[in-house]
Amino acid sequence: MRFADLNLARRLEMAEALAGRICAEAMARERGKRYATVLEVAGGCAVFTGVGSPITQAVGLGLHGPVTEAEIEKMEAFYRKRGSPVNIEFCPLAHATLGELLGRRGYRPIEFSNVLVRSLRRRERFAAPARSISIRRAAANEADLWARTVAQGFAEHFPVTPELLGILRAFATRPGSVCFFGLVNGKIAGGGVTYLNKRLATLGGASTLPEFRGRGVQTALQNARLKFAAAKGCDLAMTITQPGSTSQRNAERRGFGVVYTRIKFLRKWR
Repeated sequence: MRFADLNLARRLEMAEALAGRICAEAMARERGKRYATVLEVAGGCAVFTGVGSPITQAVGLGLHGPVTEAEIEKMEAFYRKRGSPVNIEFCPLAHATLGELLGRRGYRPIEFSNVLVRSLRRRERFAAPARSISIRRAAANEADLWARTVAQGFAEHFPVTPELLGILRAFATRPGSVCFFGLVNGKIAGGGVTYLNKRLATLGGASTLPEFRGRGVQTALQNARLKFAAAKGCDLAMTITQPGSTSQRNAERRGFGVVYTRIKFLRKWR
């Protein structure tokens, strides 16, 4: 069992902020800074990768000391200039000034998410998948295939748009990312990604195609990614889920535990 403290929160939130930054920078190189850019603010990052993008949000604010109104105003101007509302992932270990400022400035909570972690040991053993299931790493030239597979697995929640495919491709190709396919009887059935950063492995981007669900593909993908991260010397794995979701239950079965619950705050422009 790991207990949340400020040092752990900084490690987890800064890793996610860095991942968002790298993703935005990769998209900016392909499409230009008009479409993707980053602002360092209040000890964290405000990332923009398009209006409505799941990565267009601020992460890691208030974890290195008090937050000022001027910093929040600067971040708001950054998003307003680009026609985007402000989304902030609020860590409960952030400095109290952040919550006070958000309350005064008309932000409202719109989403909760649980941050779960699990310790890793280099020689740890993980259960093998069922005989019909196999896991393999995506090749360097399979980023587009991986992005399409994961996007199709999320299709009931997020439409498969060129913008979403571009974001997932950026996830797949950023430094530190390792993508995996899950296969059922040799057919691609789903995918997931592991992002490695300073002995921390972040598990994300996982989905299963509808016709292959309920066969253990996600369990196999999770075990394979944990095994890979442990072999690479990571001592901690992180994943983020919706509270009470199937994803949370699957993670807890693999030894993850909730360390804190984040709140996403939104401010729209009138």
